[in-house]
Amino acid sequence: MRPMGVNRVVMAVKDLDRAVAHYSRLLNTSFIDVSAGAEPFGLSAAISFDAGIELCAPLPGRDSFVKKFIDQHGEGITGVVFVVDDVDQARDVAEKMGVGVLAVIADYDQAYIDEHLEGRYKKYKEYMLNPADTSGAVVIVGQIEPKQAGM
Repeated sequence: MRPMGVNRVVMAVKDLDRAVAHYSRLLNTSFIDVSAGAEPFGLSAAISFDAGIELCAPLPGRDSFVKKFIDQHGEGITGVVFVVDDVDQARDVAEKMGVGVLAVIADYDQAYIDEHLEGRYKKYKEYMLNPADTSGAVVIVGQIEPKQAGM
């Protein structure tokens, strides 16, 4: 497994629409709504791939890590997404180290990528590691492979 760098930081926010408007203007960027993939985790979410930021807000009446984070700490950076060349190997390394893998939070086929992620990628898979094992921060390892030009 080889590290490929940081893909994005993840921020917990109370109001997704307000945060998207704020960071769009502040960073001169746009966001895409990725709530369809976040809803099973009790969240609404938006990502600016150009700015490297993901905004996550808890859904009303639902329990989530983001709700707990905001209740304890207020809004702010909750974690980071690291890209590796082999995410399943990264998961195996984490497990061998005793780092808990909480969930596969994304494992999208091409149709989903085309519809919800602007067709930017040919592979998009992420695992969330247990914050109790990663200094309290949400660490996500992902294999996020962009499509090559002309594909």
